Amino acid sequence: MIKRVYRNFNSTMHKMTTLIEKDYGTVQVTQLQKAALQERCILVDKLDKAVGEATKQFCHEINTEGYVPLHRAFSVFLFNNKKELLLQKRSSTKITFPNCYTNTCCSHPLAEIPNEIEEEDAIGVRRAAIRRLSYELGIPIDEIKPSDLFYLTRIFYQAPSNNRWGEHEIDYILFLQRDDLTINPNLDEVSEIQWMSRSEIDNFMKTTPLMTPWFRLIYSFKLLHWWDNLHALAEMQDHQNITMLTD
Repeated sequence: MIKRVYRNFNSTMHKMTTLIEKDYGTVQVTQLQKAALQERCILVDKLDKAVGEATKQFCHEINTEGYVPLHRAFSVFLFNNKKELLLQKRSSTKITFPNCYTNTCCSHPLAEIPNEIEEEDAIGVRRAAIRRLSYELGIPIDEIKPSDLFYLTRIFYQAPSNNRWGEHEIDYILFLQRDDLTINPNLDEVSEIQWMSRSEIDNFMKTTPLMTPWFRLIYSFKLLHWWDNLHALAEMQDHQNITMLTD
């Protein structure tokens, strides 16, 4: 079942699109970013049923009808034992939403990696999250187990990055609370990281002009409620519904 939650962030998206009016043809993109466009994402329907696969480029490039294919993704929120949230700033060479602040790690399970296709208890998504935490933030693979990642719920959203690229995803929300992880960011992916306290996040969200749309939507939806209840996430777990977050 998909539930709708409407949020008004038209002005924010207009500002973001204006400030990031770049595309792959005009901005310097590293070879690693170009190569990543050939990774294969999992295409899904609106109930998150896998219906095929396609390249990351195909899944993020706006077609002539103004459509971006719906695909599976995840967003990780890493907290330390002081209940601070690790945020990252996406590098200037990212093809979608460069220089935008966002949650700890965001990416996709890949169709070409067999154990990331497995769906029971979101095990494939959680394995993909461990892989990307290693790639983006340098966290060694053996420091996190799939069971460490708490699968909270799923959201559905879509948003343009500019006139060429965009997002259209069913996004699995994964929480992790650890103090003992080795963090060494990959500068091709992440230009900055910072630990954000609960008391600082509201002002940060109000004053930071470049923010990924999924992070802003999740923040407006239930992030603060989840953050205040890290000790009781099991009581808020929802694996049945997919909440549609829109403007």
